[in-house]
Parts: sequence; C-alpha cells; structure tokens
Amino acid sequence: MAFRKLVTGWMLAGTTCLLSVAHASPLPATAIAPDSASIPVTQAGADAATPVSAGPLGSAHDARLALDDAWLPSVRADMNEQVIRIPVDAAGSVTLETTIYRPDGPGPFPMVVFNHGKLPGDPHNQTRSDPVSFAREFVRRGYVVVAPNRQGFADSGGTYEQDGCDVAANGLGQAADVAATINYMSKQPYVDANHIAVAGTSHGGLTTIAYGTQAAHGVRALINFSGGLRQDACTGWQNNLTAAFGSYGSKARVPSLWLYGDNDSVWTPALEAKMFAAYRTAEAGEDQSGVSATFIDYGAYKNDAHRLVGDRDGTKIWWPKVEAFLASEGMPTAIQYRVPAPVAPHGSGYAAIDSVGDVPYLDQAGRDGYRNFLKQYPSRAFAVSDSGAWSWAEGGDNPMAVAIANCEKHSNDACHLYAVNAKVVWSKDPTITAQNDAAAVPALADEGHALASR
Repeated sequence: MAFRKLVTGWMLAGTTCLLSVAHASPLPATAIAPDSASIPVTQAGADAATPVSAGPLGSAHDARLALDDAWLPSVRADMNEQVIRIPVDAAGSVTLETTIYRPDGPGPFPMVVFNHGKLPGDPHNQTRSDPVSFAREFVRRGYVVVAPNRQGFADSGGTYEQDGCDVAANGLGQAADVAATINYMSKQPYVDANHIAVAGTSHGGLTTIAYGTQAAHGVRALINFSGGLRQDACTGWQNNLTAAFGSYGSKARVPSLWLYGDNDSVWTPALEAKMFAAYRTAEAGEDQSGVSATFIDYGAYKNDAHRLVGDRDGTKIWWPKVEAFLASEGMPTAIQYRVPAPVAPHGSGYAAIDSVGDVPYLDQAGRDGYRNFLKQYPSRAFAVSDSGAWSWAEGGDNPMAVAIANCEKHSNDACHLYAVNAKVVWSKDPTITAQNDAAAVPALADEGHALASR
C-alpha cells in the first residue's frame, strides 16, 4: 500500500483472502470486489426442502470456543506452515502454489482442502492463499489443512480460464485443480484419505460445490461459505449462476453445508435462496438418497457477511454449524491440540479510548485517522511511531500485527500499539509498551505469544 494513500482491499478468505483494509489518508476507497471474501480492514498513514436455519448474528448463543486446553499437546503458532508445489498433471509442467498446515507427528490426519475466492483484475496479483483463522480451528482438531492456489492465481502456474459467461463450466474447470490437489495429497503418508472435507469461500465456494459432482472416494463433506461467481458484464448473470448450481445438484455425490448471511455485499438473500433451491431441487429430482444439503442463514455479520470466514471473529459463528455437520458425516471434531491465537494486551490506563487528543505524536491527519479507527468493529488495533507514522487495522486474524507492519512501512523508527479493541495499551513506560507490542509478534506455541497475521 502506498504511503499516505487510502487502499482498501477485500481479499478472499483463503488465498488472498487475508488482507486488512488499509487506509492511508484522504483518497477514496476502491469498490468491494464483486467476488471476494472479506478480510481484515486496515488504515495506514505515515503521518499517515432441506433443513434451513435462520437468525440474526446478535441472537446467536454458540458455546465458548476458548476451552481450558493447557493439558493438550501444543502445535507451533505457525501450525508447521509449509508451501509446496502440487503438480496438475503427470508431467508436472503446471504446478499449484499450495499452503499446508498440520499438527506435529506422522499422522495419518484427516484433511480439509480450502478453496480461495477471486478478486477483480489479474488473478496472479492475488497473494498466496493463507487462511490462518480457518486453519487454526481445524489443526486444533487434528486436521491437515491444504490451501491450493488454483491455476492462474498467485504464484501458481497456468492461466485463469474465464469460460465467458458459462458459470457452470467455470466452476468445473476450477474443480479440476481441487481434484489434482486431493489426488496428490491423498498419497501423502500423513493424510487419512478416507476422511476428507472440502471447503471454500466466494468463488471457492462455487468451486467446492462443483467439485462435489466428481468427488473422490473418501471425501465426506462439502462446506460452502458464500459461494458463487458474480459476472456483472454478463447479461442475466444471476440466472447463469443459479443454473450452474442446479447443474451441480443433479450430479451431487457428497453432502454439503451452505452458509450465507443477510448483509452479504455480493449476493442478496433472495439470490442465495434461489441458488440453493436450484441445487436442492435438481438433487432431489435425481433421487440421490443420502446426499443431503443444508442451508444456514446466520443473519448479519459486521458490515458484510461475505467476510465471515476471513475474520477470526467470524469463527464463533461458523464453527458450531460446521462442527455439527462434520460430526454427522463421520468426521472428527474433538479438540486434540493447543494452538495459540493472537491475544489482546491489557489496557495501560494511559488514556480513555475515545480521547483523541491524548494520542501522542499525531498531526491532524493522524488524529483524523484515529477517529476513523474508533468507528471500526472489534477486533481492531491502532499503531503509532515516535515520528508520527500511524496505521489502524480491523478484522482478519491479527489486526495488531497488521497495524504495526503497515505503520512501519512508512516510518524510520519502530511503531507501537496504541489501542487494541476498546482499550489504550500504550504507556509512557517503554517496558510496558514493549510487552504489549509482543502480543503482535509471531512465536512458537511454547513461548506463549500470539500468531501474527500474514
């Protein structure tokens, strides 16, 4: 992001998907991508006929996820992250840049494949799929998490094939890369090839459901987070999309869970209902007993339901639904490992959170930036340097790390956390400030620190 410029980006949860919206100063924000899952939001400045569940987010009463797991074996905070190349064909002439997270030990472990979404523009400009919050919940439960970048995305080989306005063909083409990924990973000794789930968000959700028409033996569950493909340049794109899901439903081979929200920036609730109805009607018409499909309307999420799976805050909404679904399909869900997550530092008592004038080192632009920070959703963080550089971040996996990193891109000296969520954490005592900054530093599980955003 350019210094002193406003940059907003909604990346798909998955690949690119872990961005924050960054804002520098006074430029207008770019429009939300028509097919993207959300991610963190940051502002930087240097000076700058199946079961249907519904209900608003505010009425959700899911069980607390943070359990006393100190007795469990620990996994590194980076979840043993590894980036490999998966061949698409026997010749290996085209390979997929793929991120893997896994517990310690030889396994074999059940596997979940996560499919990213798509941003406007050249897909090669998207960042590597890195669904940290999603992966953490599964690694805690003993899964290998595999996040491939499909052909033409990020640093993967090949090119992205648009297939014109043919959404059904597009999804099946994307699903071929999922098939190649599962074929390759199923042969790894640490993978239990009889217990596989496939999940995806936005374009990756469409890809996931398309893959269900040709799923390999051992794939037991499909999870669709806000799936679809929006093509505003195509006449009747909504009908094309609905028809695509209908065509997948007629060949469905694996039970699926669909999770959509009421305030999605890409799909309306009416379109979401039509997509699912087309899939379910076609599925039922083929009399495919045992291949169930369940739609969950989880209500509104922050300012955009499309960002749910890219946000660590969204986990408490989607995991209980996913957990019940996986258990019903014979997939493990019990917590087996301790994986550290970012933890907000304690307040310092230096000032009230809304006292703009007490924030040190800021000029007028910085004070305006802090006022903007105060309007953001938790989780959020604001960082500042002695020379007046500043940045805020909201959402994603670790806004503390993102705020500091963005601030330091525009500062010759170190940046420090000033505020996190609803508390001021900065102090005139440099020792306290340094301790609080440590919350944003990546570390190993046995070091007791939090994992930084990527």
